Amino acid sequence: MSTATTTVEAVVRQAPKGRSLWQDAWKRLKKDRWAMFCLYIVTFYALLAVAVRLGLVAADWGQTVGKDYEPPSLAHWKLWFGTDIFGRSVLMKTIYGAYVSMTVGLISGCIAVPIGMVLGALAGYFGGWVDDIITWFYTTISNIPGIMLLLSMALLLGKGMFSINVALGVSLWVGTCRLIRGEFLKHKEREYVQAARSLGAGNGRRIFIHILPNVFHLIIINFSFLFVSAIKTEVILSYLGLGVQGIPSWGTMIDEAKLELARGVWWQLGSATVAMLIVVLALNILGDALRDALDPKLKH
Repeated sequence: MSTATTTVEAVVRQAPKGRSLWQDAWKRLKKDRWAMFCLYIVTFYALLAVAVRLGLVAADWGQTVGKDYEPPSLAHWKLWFGTDIFGRSVLMKTIYGAYVSMTVGLISGCIAVPIGMVLGALAGYFGGWVDDIITWFYTTISNIPGIMLLLSMALLLGKGMFSINVALGVSLWVGTCRLIRGEFLKHKEREYVQAARSLGAGNGRRIFIHILPNVFHLIIINFSFLFVSAIKTEVILSYLGLGVQGIPSWGTMIDEAKLELARGVWWQLGSATVAMLIVVLALNILGDALRDALDPKLKH
């Protein structure tokens, strides 16, 4: 082995290893203090939802803890946010509402994103009549007013958590489909895809093994915004009486507060509104930060 070859191998071994897109994104995200703070907030809400699901918190939200319309008090931690008309803890209802919203955001997003991802990938990759049919389909759905589509699906499926998840999941996929379709239109003609074709890779392998991983960061970003949209829509539907039934949610709490305001009872409306504001704002800021961190064009 020549001295030159040995020298090159030594340099290669000593060269620092490159970071992947995800490692680089995480490093850049950690530098954004606001983004990390929002990540902690979202994580706290998620852990709270898990605790409610396991029955560790707010399992007794329906129990009477004080007099009716008792204002916020430090006498007991369950009275920090006051009580409602039945003497139930508004704090417990707010926590349970966080579980409802986080569950709806997660499940509906997990339904909408795969639908939009698959349809967008097929439309962008194959083009032709496949693209025409899928484009016609999502254009038709997008031309229907969103609230009317959701109301009709909620009435068709019935009230409750299941119907809300399905209605949101099958109506929020259009944006993802458009995004992935556009990315596949760009990527299918690039050199690495042509190289895979020349090596004998089939359509399925080129779609799911080669192109999809290169646009997956956009799917994660889109999922964060879908999460926010699902939370806000669930609150609206619950406020209109077409959402969850028999359990508290931020929408039903706001609905109950309509008549309470005339009596000067503001704490139920304030609790639900502030809780929703915090998580929606945190998700929006985190989504923007993820978009900047995961954009390969911004790597330096």
